[in-house]
Amino acid sequence: MLQTLKTGLWSGLKTTWTLGKIIFPITLVITILQFTPILPWIIKIVTPLMKLIGLSGDAAIPIVLGNFLNLYAGIAGILSVDLTLKEVFIIAVMLSFAHNLFIESSVAVKVGVKIWVMILVRVGLAVLSAIIINLCWHGGGQQVHFGTLAPEQEKIIGVWPIILNGMEKALLGVLKLAEIVIPLMIGIQILKDLQLLKLFSRWMAPVTKLLGMKENTSTTLAAGLFFGLAYGAGVMIQAVKEDGVSKKDATLAFIFLCGCHAVVEDTLIFVPLGIPVIYLLLVRLITAIILTFIVGLIWNRIDLSKSTPSTLEG
Repeated sequence: MLQTLKTGLWSGLKTTWTLGKIIFPITLVITILQFTPILPWIIKIVTPLMKLIGLSGDAAIPIVLGNFLNLYAGIAGILSVDLTLKEVFIIAVMLSFAHNLFIESSVAVKVGVKIWVMILVRVGLAVLSAIIINLCWHGGGQQVHFGTLAPEQEKIIGVWPIILNGMEKALLGVLKLAEIVIPLMIGIQILKDLQLLKLFSRWMAPVTKLLGMKENTSTTLAAGLFFGLAYGAGVMIQAVKEDGVSKKDATLAFIFLCGCHAVVEDTLIFVPLGIPVIYLLLVRLITAIILTFIVGLIWNRIDLSKSTPSTLEG
């Protein structure tokens, strides 16, 4: 048992170091950007595009903040402006698909997934879902006022205070990662040594097979589904290395997780906004299943067509 704990701890520390090298610099840069004209400039550019997906110009604020930072920043943006119920729901769906893009997309690279695939799928899902909801939902026109609930912007003046603030938030981000990843890796190691992980993989086999992936992808899929792309990445990296998860299966798993990850936290976080979160969860889950199934089916057919000529020649 002691050896199991040591192995899990060492694995957790290595994973924290691997992901920390990504999270720290990106968090530092993005935090500093909040105190520059860059984010307001991006919001100004995006604002005219909001009308194309049924949103007012103010909706650009939470969308940009959520994509550059995280869901909490996006919700803070929602609380700072007056929107309709329909707009709040559309923004919630968009942010569920696409948020924290820089960190979570960079993490995907460590698992062998192309960064452009991650960004294209997540942003594409966000925009497409907004268009469909806008066209199909004709209600939700009542105003939802959150202005009084908006948190005050932190007042930090001066280059060094801004840099120190960025370093503090970046360090806290890495520590938060360690708090989740290290116990998680120890738990995974215990389950592995008790042969329970193999049992779980067999239980998940029908699901992964339906989505076009092999049985050994189940741990990767479950980690991202419950812990999110960033925090579940530790398990994903280890699974890809130790369980022999192929690049194809890792990509399919991440495509699924682009649509549906951290299902508990990322769903419950929107409850205070008063939107129907059950529909939010269903939209994410159904979209993830359909998209992954289609991509897996197309990928398998391409692989089959490539192998057929060589088989005939033999």
